Amino acid sequence: MGKYGVSVLKKFFLIIVALTTLLSASDSTIEQKIYKVIIEALVPNQETIRVWSDDKKYSKLLSSVDNIIFINNPNDADFLLLDHYHKGITHARGVIFVTNLQLLEDMQKSAVGGFFWQKGRPNILFLRQNLRKEHITLPNSMQEYIEDEL
Repeated sequence: MGKYGVSVLKKFFLIIVALTTLLSASDSTIEQKIYKVIIEALVPNQETIRVWSDDKKYSKLLSSVDNIIFINNPNDADFLLLDHYHKGITHARGVIFVTNLQLLEDMQKSAVGGFFWQKGRPNILFLRQNLRKEHITLPNSMQEYIEDEL
């Protein structure tokens, strides 16, 4: 390859890296916005929402959201965002929400819903009986995501 061929390859490589970075940043921004809407819908009318998660990536993802603070003790949380099953967590006082379908199936008696990606698409599910048990009424814009069973 001549000297111009290498230069073109370098530019092409830089463009690919830049696009990949932008796309991954926009995915996390979309995910951040979705979680913000979900958390505020499940814990309404609260100035500051105390969130606990078993995965640090969510504290990074949501750290810039104004009214959300992450805490260290799940028993003090208003909202618990779970990525893994925890035996004792089902008795926590906060609203339990999960990050994958299998966990939602495993915790369908205690989790109010879940948000997860399948085939590159975001999926949101809320379980009607658990919303009722927690006395949560979702806004009209989220009614389509409520299921009677999995």
